Amino acid sequence: MEKIVLAFDSFKGCMTAQVACDTAAEAIREVLPQADIVECPLSDGGEGLVDCVEKRLNVKRIHLKAHDPLMNIIDASYVVSDDGKTAYMEMAATSGLTLVPYEKRNPMITTTYGVGDMITDAAKHGCKDIVMGIGGSATCDGGRGMIQCLRDNGYSLPSSQLPHIIVASDVTNPLYGELGAAYIFAPQKGATTEQVKILEERLKEFAKETEAMSLAEPSLALSPDAGAAGGLGYGLMAYLKAEVKSGIETILNISAFDKTIKGASLIITGEGKSDEQTIMGKVPYGVLEHGKRLDIPVWLISGGIENRDILVRHFALVKSINEGDERPLATLMQPDVAKENLRETVKQLLGK
Repeated sequence: MEKIVLAFDSFKGCMTAQVACDTAAEAIREVLPQADIVECPLSDGGEGLVDCVEKRLNVKRIHLKAHDPLMNIIDASYVVSDDGKTAYMEMAATSGLTLVPYEKRNPMITTTYGVGDMITDAAKHGCKDIVMGIGGSATCDGGRGMIQCLRDNGYSLPSSQLPHIIVASDVTNPLYGELGAAYIFAPQKGATTEQVKILEERLKEFAKETEAMSLAEPSLALSPDAGAAGGLGYGLMAYLKAEVKSGIETILNISAFDKTIKGASLIITGEGKSDEQTIMGKVPYGVLEHGKRLDIPVWLISGGIENRDILVRHFALVKSINEGDERPLATLMQPDVAKENLRETVKQLLGK
């Protein structure tokens, strides 16, 4: 029996990773009813990390009241391992862009204070370690909000009373500079050109303050991952001595992915949009690297494809689910349309 592994990331705005896997599985069953289909929805450290963990490990959900990016009180949650030692959380649960209405998005005022709420809560529950995904942020405060929250809760930073934090990130940008958190990511979060310049200066000043307290060397601000989540990566590394790891590798290890794909004849992966950034640590590339080790072909089926000439050098097949569909992007991004196009694309490719 042919074994096919489905290892999708989310198609942001259209489908969660689980929905993408379910949709592709339905299509495969129509064409290859005898196939052994294994679904493995994935995340690279952004939204979806907790869902991935929840499906793979025995965990319990912890609910709390926390501050959102605009300091409103909201319901948030994370999960904790059966033994109570490890918490798995997403910064986006309290400080994510999707929590802020489009017209209110403004990284000049959004804060990571709620991340501090979650860390404090995990400490109170006795967790020794935290695995935190830091994608999808609405912020550009360098982690200042988180730091303030922890101090408000009585912690002097760094503190041995807080859990050890492992940051799952797919971003390799410095804190400031042309490729830093403000210039690269703040416009996506609602910042104007002038606001980007102000945010850049704020991040530089934050780094100087941190260095003056002997919490970091100047090189830390320029290191990969410092600019992740609007500089939260820097704040976590400098003030909480967090350890940064590849988001997709963290999830693949948790998912025992090598064991999952053993014996497969094909792996199908994908995401909302694939381009040259995909091969710099995104979910599909992590999947590809593991597939290569076992000599399993990997197909890339995504919502949009750019830099096809680069992608085809790596993947056995590269395909957009919207190829030939001339409808407007707003229509193509409707969940029902995206699901139907993914379903038909998979059926077409496997039905040959």
